[in-house]
Amino acid sequence: MGRLNYFLGVKVDYNSAGLFLSQKQYALNIIQRAGMKECKPVSTPSDVNSKLAADEGDKIDNLKQYRSLAGTFQYLTFTRPDIAYAVQQVCLFMHDPRHTHLNALKRIIRYVQGTTSYGQQMYKSASSTITAYSGAD
Repeated sequence: MGRLNYFLGVKVDYNSAGLFLSQKQYALNIIQRAGMKECKPVSTPSDVNSKLAADEGDKIDNLKQYRSLAGTFQYLTFTRPDIAYAVQQVCLFMHDPRHTHLNALKRIIRYVQGTTSYGQQMYKSASSTITAYSGAD
């Protein structure tokens, strides 16, 4: 079968350090589907100075589109842990999304627009043991 190159939307590139996993094409498809192909990128996936509230702002008209986009971003977090917190925040409001939540979702799209080449580097190791970490809380 040969070397793994592409699996479930994740592209695998081999380099001297190990493997680089990315979902660039998947990210570009999300941006296109959202109709934001020409949007200007931002430097962070969420606004650090604001907190989303459940009942703030007007309800959005297209619930299906919001839920679909938020769900697609959940899959993108496999190789993009940098957006995990922002995606988790917009997913909290899938049951009753408001325009403030949609704006937060659009900000994630704008961030991904500028960082489509980001991914997850997996490093080679001489050890064959698995090390796991866990928090007490």
